[in-house]
Amino acid sequence: SGILFNTGAGQHILKNPLVVNSIIEKAALRRTDVILEVGPGTGNLTVKMLEKVKKVIACEIDPRLVGELQKRVQGTCLANKLEIKVGDVLKTELPFFDACVANLPYQISSPFVFKLLLHRPFFRCAILMFQREFALRLVAKPGTKLYCRLSINTQLLARVDHLMKVGKNNFRPPPKVESSVVRIEPKNPPPPINFQEWDGLVRIAFVRKNKTLSAAFKSSAVEQLLDHNYRIHCSLHNTVSSFFNILNSVSVYCDLHTEIPENFKIAEKIQAVLKNTGFSDKRARSMDIDDFIRLLHGFNSEGIHFS
Repeated sequence: SGILFNTGAGQHILKNPLVVNSIIEKAALRRTDVILEVGPGTGNLTVKMLEKVKKVIACEIDPRLVGELQKRVQGTCLANKLEIKVGDVLKTELPFFDACVANLPYQISSPFVFKLLLHRPFFRCAILMFQREFALRLVAKPGTKLYCRLSINTQLLARVDHLMKVGKNNFRPPPKVESSVVRIEPKNPPPPINFQEWDGLVRIAFVRKNKTLSAAFKSSAVEQLLDHNYRIHCSLHNTVSSFFNILNSVSVYCDLHTEIPENFKIAEKIQAVLKNTGFSDKRARSMDIDDFIRLLHGFNSEGIHFS
C-alpha cells in the first residue's frame, strides 16, 4: 500500500510465503496457543498464525504498520483473535504467552533474547529470525571463533538450535545481511544460579576472551569492583554476626564474622582463587558452563561477589 519502510528501525518485511510456512511448521503451533509476535510488520506471518492458534499478541512500535495490520484482519473471523500492543517491547511488561514467533528488528536481538529468558511464567519455545552472525553466536560452542558471552549466557538458560538459513531476497526491502531462524527453549527449572552474579563473572572473563583469566582479572577496574564488593560482603556478615551474638548473649565471633586485615590486597585473593580452582591459565574462549559454575563457586566461597 505504498508504505516506505524504515530500514534503520529494522523494518524488513518477510515476503516469501514458503519461508513463512516453514517457520510456522517448525513452531509446532497448537490450537490452544497464545502467541507473542514482535515486529509483525504488515502481518504476513501474523495472519497465517491467526488461522492456527487461539490468539496472537502482536507488539508493534510503528503506528503506520499497526494500521495496516488492523485493516488486514478487519471484518474477518480472525479479527477477534488478534491483540495489538503499540510501543517499545523492551520497555513494556510481556504478557502471558505459550510461544514467541517473530521476525525481530535485528537491533533489539540481544536485549530481547534476555528479556524473554528471564520472563516468568515459562513459555514453551521461541522461533525467532535473527541476523545470521548473531544466530551463529547463540549456538556457538567453546573453542570456536564465534563463542562469546552471548553464547554462554543464552546456553546457561536455554537450549538453542539453528533451524534454517534465510537469504536476504526473501525480504522487502532486502537487508544487507543474511538471516537465520533459531529455536530457543528455556530450561525449566532454570539452573540454581544468581544470573546477575554469573553475568558479572562472565562479562569480566570475555572482555578479552583470548587472555588467560589470570591476566583478565589483573585489570585495575576489575580489582576495584571486586574489592568494593568484598568489603560490602564482609561488612554485612559482621552485622549479622553481631546480631546473633546479641541474641545468644555470647561475646564470641560466629562463623559469619569476617575481619579484613590492614595489609589486605584483593589482587592476591583473586589470584589465589584462580590458582586454587585451576583456572589461572585457562581462557574464556575454551571454558564451558560447568567451568564457569565451578569458578563462580570458588569466588563466592571466598566472599568475592560480582553484583
